[in-house]
Amino acid sequence: MNVFVGCDLGGTNIKAGLVDVDNGDVLVSNSISTSSRKGPESVLKRMSQLILELIVKGGFSKDDIGGVGISAPGLIDLDTNTTLFLPNLYGEWRGIPVGDRMFSHLGLAISMLNDVRAITYGEWAFGSGKGVDSIACFAIGTGVGGGLVVNNQLVLGIDGAAGELGHQTVDINGPICGCGNHGCIEVYASGPAIAAEAARGVRQGWATKIVDLIDGDLNKLTPEIVAKAANMGDEFALGVWERAGTYLGIGVANILISVGVKRVVIGGGVGKAGDLLLDPIKKVVKERVFLMPVEKVEILNARLGTKAGIVGMAAWSAYKKG
Repeated sequence: MNVFVGCDLGGTNIKAGLVDVDNGDVLVSNSISTSSRKGPESVLKRMSQLILELIVKGGFSKDDIGGVGISAPGLIDLDTNTTLFLPNLYGEWRGIPVGDRMFSHLGLAISMLNDVRAITYGEWAFGSGKGVDSIACFAIGTGVGGGLVVNNQLVLGIDGAAGELGHQTVDINGPICGCGNHGCIEVYASGPAIAAEAARGVRQGWATKIVDLIDGDLNKLTPEIVAKAANMGDEFALGVWERAGTYLGIGVANILISVGVKRVVIGGGVGKAGDLLLDPIKKVVKERVFLMPVEKVEILNARLGTKAGIVGMAAWSAYKKG
């Protein structure tokens, strides 16, 4: 057994687990509230305590642990394991030496990645990307994140910022995105974008089962509701998913032409819509990609679910240890 810790520092929760990196099994895991308003030092102490408790709970000692991998939602200096900008955490965590502080608390080797790059690495190592040397991963939830593995290497770029697949421009005249650009995939295919498009149709009086499913209360409208209506055969809801999948398909086509990955993995909470998204993505790819053999590309749903980031960070920590 080859045990490493994977930890995801999120804006709302901290999730951690002990992972056997020989097979990707999560041996024990838990989560706690981030409570980032208490400041970075408080958060890091509590994260350290969570990890120590898991080591004991799993029946291990610190000597049994190969290292700790920590993911976070934002920009990180991967050479020093210092956070540069975490917009979802109070105070934005500019210049926080997370690696050094966690090493001082735990005495274990620390490695870090952006959260969606961690998901990408987990899916490649033990999920839907296992067995091929190249994948593109889209994680679709509140936003649209991404990552790339090419020639069996996670593509990192400057400060680990490579792989922001959801911020490709798919409409040069499109709405502004939270990143500052116009017409990103995220403004068309994220969870909020899908719910907003459905809400627009409801307000305009389109005939749709969505109205009954939410009892006429737009505050209840979620991507899950839109998916439920679509799976009931609702034409309007199917159109909402078709639109989101089409814009995603354009992004996937761009990646296939520029990088030529062998698999595309669609994950995140919105990715659970399955074929409602996959079918239009595949359709667009066939219509737009001619300079590489698309019949050799697999477009799949993610397999690891909410444990992808933990598994990915444990695997990354093992890789960094060598």
